Amino acid sequence: MHIIEPHFIILDELDQQSLPVRIEFCGRICYKSENRINSDSALPFVRNMIEHGHNSVLEMAVVTLVVSCSTSNPVQDLFFCQPKFLHIDQLTPRQLLITGSIRAFREMLLFYPDNNITQAIALFLARRHPYFFSGIESDTQLPPPGISVEKMPLAEVEQLAPRQCARHRHLAVKFIVSRAVTHELVRHRPCAFLQESQRYCRYSADKFGNEVTFIKPIFFDEQSKEYTIWKQSMAEMEQQYLRLLQTSTPQAARTVLPNSCKTEIITYANLMQWQHILMLRTAKNAEPSMREVMIPLQQELRSRYPAIFS
Repeated sequence: MHIIEPHFIILDELDQQSLPVRIEFCGRICYKSENRINSDSALPFVRNMIEHGHNSVLEMAVVTLVVSCSTSNPVQDLFFCQPKFLHIDQLTPRQLLITGSIRAFREMLLFYPDNNITQAIALFLARRHPYFFSGIESDTQLPPPGISVEKMPLAEVEQLAPRQCARHRHLAVKFIVSRAVTHELVRHRPCAFLQESQRYCRYSADKFGNEVTFIKPIFFDEQSKEYTIWKQSMAEMEQQYLRLLQTSTPQAARTVLPNSCKTEIITYANLMQWQHILMLRTAKNAEPSMREVMIPLQQELRSRYPAIFS
């Protein structure tokens, strides 16, 4: 049995990586297979996720685009489509700022293949990342006349006015917390989540130290009788879990694991949504285990983006 403190890691270094590398890094948290990452593993991983329909993994990479039109008609047509899961600002009557995940742009092409802006965006992205559009390629090979698409670099996104930056700047945070905390965290909308899976992770394996890891509860002092009771309970649950693994699968054995089990979860959202999460989860009446990680996160984001989190 291993007991650790809860903590978080802001994954901003991934912003400097390619989209496939980012998706693979986040996706492998589910199976805790990060040891399989190498210089050639990202593209096969992405193709495998698309082939098997694991769309949630494709939510872990976003792109911000500037779409310019010679007339305002394509802009109006796009808004009539009411595309989902995109953040859209109208810079001018003929120019849009659009941020979306790879999944959002795939589904945009799937549901609105005849829309001119959809076609222009799909062609722009497919020329750089053809593997992202496997199975739903556009019938047209030339962009619609009068429409141009450019990628806005992350440095420029961060220079946008605070309100626009909050909508278009996305940030991934990995939490190492208890299952009790993630049960509450995944209730937030809209966010993208990928979480360590007890269904596939076998904690008797060497890479897990042949033991179950638990999160130290904030509620009990280590010298208290309550902490002793908690620790004894965790040890007993670990033994029952390991016994079940001798004859059962991880997804069956996990049924005895408690909320105190350590888990890893990546939460990916724009800064506007992080504002909302922190407002709720740092309040005095919020769950103490949640406040334990959210208050330090709030302080860190205030130092990075004072105009947004002050």
